[in-house]
Amino acid sequence: MATIAAIIASTHHPFYYRASTAPPEERPPFADEWVAKVEAFRATLTAARPDLLVLVGSDHFHQIWLDNMPQFLVGNAPVYDANWYNEEREFGLPRMRMEGNLDLSNHILRSGLDMGFDLAFSNEMRLDHSVTCPIITLRPQNDLPVVPVYTNIFAPPMPQPSRFVALGKALRGMVESWESDLRVAIIGTGHLSLELGGPRQFGPHGPDPVFDERAVRWIAESDVEGALAEVTLESLALPGNATHGFMDFLLMMGVAGEGVKADYVDTLDLFHTMEAYFTWYPNGVPA
Repeated sequence: MATIAAIIASTHHPFYYRASTAPPEERPPFADEWVAKVEAFRATLTAARPDLLVLVGSDHFHQIWLDNMPQFLVGNAPVYDANWYNEEREFGLPRMRMEGNLDLSNHILRSGLDMGFDLAFSNEMRLDHSVTCPIITLRPQNDLPVVPVYTNIFAPPMPQPSRFVALGKALRGMVESWESDLRVAIIGTGHLSLELGGPRQFGPHGPDPVFDERAVRWIAESDVEGALAEVTLESLALPGNATHGFMDFLLMMGVAGEGVKADYVDTLDLFHTMEAYFTWYPNGVPA
């Protein structure tokens, strides 16, 4: 059976690529610290020696629109084009191309149905920065096949937070039941408090530092029960209008398991947002 080599959760800031690759005279003052933190985080994936990546993210109304909005969507393609024109224009992100793995994506789709998740699928899927940013930060050589899993965190009606946790638990079971000798890393990206286009978008820190502090603790301790006791679809609108992305962190806590503390935790207060990085090793910290 497949081995889960690492479980990784992080934010997905699209400006990292531009900040980290800018010439010295154009680098923002926080770039060096940001790069150092990302490189330390990257080492946690490198140490896991993965053969394949499952990437959990959320489409930013690029591939998916309101005429057909799946709650949970699995990429089922042999290859994926990635990043969109506006992401090139606004964030400087490069066009990318990623190899898929049809065997695992088909296994997830079949297993999902059998486990009570009617997962949607797409045989033609172009990916955006929710899943390309963790490639840029964690695996910039882009040399591993991927299976993308998209969740709906933007368009009501959305699944309840508990459903994200349940999918995380199921996704782990799906991967571990896959008849393969490959080492799989499951990587998911979400948001802490986040404001997009609203009055709190570009403040001196994230729009709700109190929520961020609690959220980091919930994730680091995989305190699913504590988080679900306080987080609802309604309450997630209060820390910032895009904070529903925290539900992707809940999904990753479901993958990690209730109460399983992360082996690696780091954060960076990046003026308008709190960046956060977490890694679990289900089979022990690599030697």
